[in-house]
Amino acid sequence: MKKILVGMGTCGISAGADKVWNYLKDKVRQENLSENVILEKTGCIGMCYREPLVEVKFENGTSQVFGEVDIYRADEILHDVVLKDEKRDKWVVYDYEKKGDISFFNKQVRIVLRNCGVINPESIDDYIDRDGYNALERVLFDYSPDEVIETVLDSGLRGRGGGGFPTGRKWMFTSKSPGEKKYVICNADEGDPGAFMDRSVLEGDPHSVIEGMLICAYSIGAADGYLYVRAEYPKAIERLKTAIAQASDRGYLGYNIMNSGFTFHLKIKEGAGAFVCGEETALIASIEGHRGMPKIRPPFPAVKGLWGNPTNINNVETFANIPWIILNGPEKFAFYGTDKSKGTKVFALAGKVKRSGLVEVPMGMSINEIVFDVAGGVKKDKKFKAVQMGGPSGGCIPAEMSNTHIDYEEIQKTGAIMGSGGLIVMDEDTCMVDVAKFFLTFTQNESCGKCTFCRIGTKRMLEILTRITEGNGKDGDIDRLIQLSEKIKTSSLCGLGQTAPNPVLSTIKYFRGEYEQHIKDKKCPAGVCTSLVKFRIDPDKCIGCTLCAKKCPTNAISGEVRKTFIIDQETCISCGKCMEVCPRDAVIKE
Repeated sequence: MKKILVGMGTCGISAGADKVWNYLKDKVRQENLSENVILEKTGCIGMCYREPLVEVKFENGTSQVFGEVDIYRADEILHDVVLKDEKRDKWVVYDYEKKGDISFFNKQVRIVLRNCGVINPESIDDYIDRDGYNALERVLFDYSPDEVIETVLDSGLRGRGGGGFPTGRKWMFTSKSPGEKKYVICNADEGDPGAFMDRSVLEGDPHSVIEGMLICAYSIGAADGYLYVRAEYPKAIERLKTAIAQASDRGYLGYNIMNSGFTFHLKIKEGAGAFVCGEETALIASIEGHRGMPKIRPPFPAVKGLWGNPTNINNVETFANIPWIILNGPEKFAFYGTDKSKGTKVFALAGKVKRSGLVEVPMGMSINEIVFDVAGGVKKDKKFKAVQMGGPSGGCIPAEMSNTHIDYEEIQKTGAIMGSGGLIVMDEDTCMVDVAKFFLTFTQNESCGKCTFCRIGTKRMLEILTRITEGNGKDGDIDRLIQLSEKIKTSSLCGLGQTAPNPVLSTIKYFRGEYEQHIKDKKCPAGVCTSLVKFRIDPDKCIGCTLCAKKCPTNAISGEVRKTFIIDQETCISCGKCMEVCPRDAVIKE
């Protein structure tokens, strides 16, 4: 029998995979093909730029992945490729014969993503067939809690959610903290713009995260845990609920797991979408039923966390690494990466890049390799300008520094941070002042308001940035931004405020000239800030087709058919619609 897998992650569904799934399901039922074809769902394999994806697994163990599948292609895949063994190479994006976008996978090492796009995330049997829960069994019967922690320490795994604190050390601190009751929390409150690593793992391989939490709970002596997932991830929550129910039915969760004497209960807490709840103490407050606001540390959660008890918190990616490390050994994990940053890192590639999606690469790979070798380079082959890493807490790294290696310390030296793994690629048409304003707008809106410098300081910074992008920048504005940034960083209570100025500081550091052009010359070199952009029509190129006038939302363009049109600068709002529709490139942006 042949198996058909339809990528039903959020990225696939948003591209139309649900229509493909329903069509194939109906065809298999109507034509009584269930004895010849197995139809299953799977998660995201990472090729979001090619969704919807359909994979056909043949009886001989080979497979082909087809991209950009609609119901018409799905019909041909079912009847010709599956039932008649005919080829459709033109749609293949990856297969056993090394056709398609091979370079997307060539440099990847998939540990966290080992099952994503491979198994049915709604089937515990699929997970077990891929050695699922074997690590838990090994730990319960062959390891003492201290030996588990020692294994994680030896692997060199660092927390994949932000600052990169050594995971084994965090577990050790929680284990040694006195307390009759302890907790394990998975922080799946992924709020960075452009980040979707945790969502994809939860949708594609939820059992690996649950198994990682179970192993952590055994090592620190916890009997209860929480998965804190933002409510905007309905598909992830749905599959987590299914996975928890399945694991409970099979005896992997609950009382006396595998007759080992170990007990662990797991609940889901749906967050309301507050970015600040990604901070550990604010997250704990939210679970306790309070408003999500950070607390002073120390004491750290490992000493005094949920309801005053020792609590270990790691993110989705961190926990998903654990079963693999137990089964394959810490030395194999430590084989990848650099001296201080071991293993692999998952990145969400977004922005002006040809292959947007999810990748997992060894630590130590350069930014240049990720952007050009894995992601295929910049869209339309435009000039690579910068990458933004670490979300609103991170910073922008210019193309001149693209040989920087992916390493916690190396990235931090640039003024950015690794963060949870968002990597946004920018090209020559990106305005760096506008980018700084975008991220500061986000953090200003998400500030919980507890700290004066975070609440008021980010607002003052945003006012200055807005003024600059509107053509009203003043001498001294750059210095004012730097001064405010320094005070906010040193006076804010939690990581949100302490890192909020990073996008501004990094863009000033590497692109100060753009700020000066906005302020002194009243020009936006990228042509993004509409208040600083003007459009005019070249009379030598205009053919009087009227398209620009028809598209103009403010009727700022006038003229006669087959004669030169003109733009009224007083009425023009610089939306650029005229440039988009002009067939002769007669509209010029200045």
